[in-house]
Amino acid sequence: MPRPVHFELPADNPERAIKFYEGVFGWKFNKWGGGELPYWVVETGEGPGIDGGLSKRQKPGSSTRNSISVDSVDEASKKVTAAGGKVVEPKMPIPTVGYVAYCLDTEGNSFGLFQSDPNAKLG
Repeated sequence: MPRPVHFELPADNPERAIKFYEGVFGWKFNKWGGGELPYWVVETGEGPGIDGGLSKRQKPGSSTRNSISVDSVDEASKKVTAAGGKVVEPKMPIPTVGYVAYCLDTEGNSFGLFQSDPNAKLG
């Protein structure tokens, strides 16, 4: 059964958000990659739970979204559409990590579909 495996926090001021989550929960933030959009991997601790990421907010009003692990982003995207949802950001690679697509459910909630693949690469 597919489960949430990753969350993403958008922030108007990433440094301020990092300070907040470090102070409140003791989470660890590690800057990842050298792409055009700064991104931090969030470690939330040991045991049950999920880790996530934090980036600069790209669209006004965007909020936290969870990504759900699937065997195939392509197949899951078809299921989302067939069930009345929408794929709003089609499948894209995360080099050496896998693939992700972002969707909306029938109520307008955003979520990601994540397919693990260490061979994923751009282009």
